[in-house]
Amino acid sequence: MRAIVFSSTGDSSVLSLAERDVPEPGDGQIRVRVMRSGVNPTDWKRRSAGDVGFAEATPNMDGAGLVDAVGPGVLSHHVGDRVWIMLAAHGSPYGTAAEYAIVAAEHAFPLPDGVSYDVGAALGVPAITAHRALTIAQAGPARLGPGALIGRTVLVAGGAGAVGHAAIQLARWAGATVVTTVSSAEKAALATAAGAHHVVNYRRDDAAEQIRAVAPDGADIIVEVSPTANAALNQAVAANHAGIAIYANNGGDTVSLDIRPHMMLNTRVQFLILYTLGEPLLQAAPEDVGVALRDGALPVGEEHGLPLHHFPLERTAEAHDAVEQGVVGKVLVAVA
Repeated sequence: MRAIVFSSTGDSSVLSLAERDVPEPGDGQIRVRVMRSGVNPTDWKRRSAGDVGFAEATPNMDGAGLVDAVGPGVLSHHVGDRVWIMLAAHGSPYGTAAEYAIVAAEHAFPLPDGVSYDVGAALGVPAITAHRALTIAQAGPARLGPGALIGRTVLVAGGAGAVGHAAIQLARWAGATVVTTVSSAEKAALATAAGAHHVVNYRRDDAAEQIRAVAPDGADIIVEVSPTANAALNQAVAANHAGIAIYANNGGDTVSLDIRPHMMLNTRVQFLILYTLGEPLLQAAPEDVGVALRDGALPVGEEHGLPLHHFPLERTAEAHDAVEQGVVGKVLVAVA
């Protein structure tokens, strides 16, 4: 098979295209013929620093394709099943930037007929992160579905990003009033196309007033990508018992919070990362995402608020660079 590999961390030049033997699935694993590989910030960050963890590894956590083989003990999947994949490269040398990937069976989920591989590969890290962010509030809900967020206001920071896009779609599907912040008219158009009811330019001095105008009681759930920059805005618009879900450190590695205003609102600040989330939550989220998929609630493409950027397998390094440089939309590697 053709695979992208790296044996030392560094910039994207450490990635190279190689011919490798097709790997065999072990206990509890499946082999997937990868059609699309999704690229996330975590993929270039994992590639750029630290220890590879293996003599050689293939990057990329997310993808979509066809089950090609099942290992011993796997009863949940069958050859020919269409699946979307999450966290393939976590603790494994077999990421999705290859023609075949070995995946833990519990990290591959049904991709309904009629749902494209582009959609499947755009799920994974963004959709599961968004799901967790929308379910951290003290009063719940712990699961998402139609009506689960009726009566709640969700504020999504960076609504034109991949996680922001998924959060808008899932929150809208679950019945929330969705407000999002962006930095330009172009990004506002994308957030609106994704389903946001209200879009606010966070660079305006009256951003808090604009949010309060459409959510007088404040935001119940805040999905936060840039806590350093947005701390004051979040404080100004948080509802009583608000939950602030922080999933990234865009704009800085430290954040300063005024204790008493948050204390008076019983605000919950929840950091999250999928790698240490735990299997119960990692399994609950894809079940809900699967229902949203079947309901047609998670489309991608510019007309749905998430432009797609395709790269062939041999240009995976360029795909990583595009994500690292902050391209707007979703970067996919067209493996097949």
